[in-house]
Amino acid sequence: MIQVQFFARYRETLGRDSERLDWDASWQCVDDLRLRLLARGAEWAVLGEQNLMCARNQELCSLEEPLADGDEVAFFPTVTGG
Repeated sequence: MIQVQFFARYRETLGRDSERLDWDASWQCVDDLRLRLLARGAEWAVLGEQNLMCARNQELCSLEEPLADGDEVAFFPTVTGG
């Protein structure tokens, strides 16, 4: 099982703050999970943004971060301010 969290604008666009997914052994890294979500189409395209940030088990990581059953993954946009 993978727990996926969505924050800020992603949460608003997707209309949910989290989701649990059954583990898929073909997922080798965070990007594999992201691509599976992107394949849902429509509003999920927000996860295709170039400046997307992610975390695995509450630590910032790259999309190439290895993924394992039981992990928590979070997706969130880059924070900007002024």
